[in-house]
Amino acid sequence: MKPIVPDWPAPARVKSLMTTRTGGVSEASWASLNLGDHVGDAPARVAANRARLRQRLPAEPGWLKQVHSARALELGPEPNPEADASFTREPGQVCAVLTADCLPVLFCDRAGSVVAAAHAGWRGLAGGVLEATVAAMQAPPAEIIAWMGAAIGPQAFEVGDEVRQAFVNRHPDAGAAFVPQPAPGKWLADIYQLARIRLDRVGVQAVYGGGRCTFSEADSFYSYRRDGVTGRMAALIWLG
Repeated sequence: MKPIVPDWPAPARVKSLMTTRTGGVSEASWASLNLGDHVGDAPARVAANRARLRQRLPAEPGWLKQVHSARALELGPEPNPEADASFTREPGQVCAVLTADCLPVLFCDRAGSVVAAAHAGWRGLAGGVLEATVAAMQAPPAEIIAWMGAAIGPQAFEVGDEVRQAFVNRHPDAGAAFVPQPAPGKWLADIYQLARIRLDRVGVQAVYGGGRCTFSEADSFYSYRRDGVTGRMAALIWLG
């Protein structure tokens, strides 16, 4: 297991990583480090993969039931709450999101007092999940830094008019993140640029990461759009 370690100027007590698809025990479509327990993989294999991940963490991650919403909540005792972002101020609590093309975004403040993780597919992104996460952290946006994990890249993310309109209706400058395609009503969308626009609008300008493509880097990442039946990676953050 060789996770991605975010390259960002987070305080020393902020710990974070994103898994890839390698280093686990799952087979076939889910090979090999699948961490999703809702994608048809054998439960025992998912449990074994999560146990491998757990060795690198101070506690079991606060897994969420992700529903492409804009709900951000504070981690607590409730298992698998329905939300698409979580935050904590408690040392040793691990915020986590699962993805396989959607954009994972990790957050912390420069003081190292609060961390958060958000799952941003296009619906959640358009619905305001990043803005909701920043608001929930209750830190000055200028003091928040963000890291974008691996997601579907701008050369692979084809969408329809309804997706473009969902963003442009809210922020006209989001039109720059869409490139028209030969087929009528089709566009290539840059989810990284869309996230940066959303974060900038709420005052978060220190944004790092991006640039990887889950769709094209098949050896490293799961991609739902590429494979349909596939596993999930995790992006995690906690306070030491």
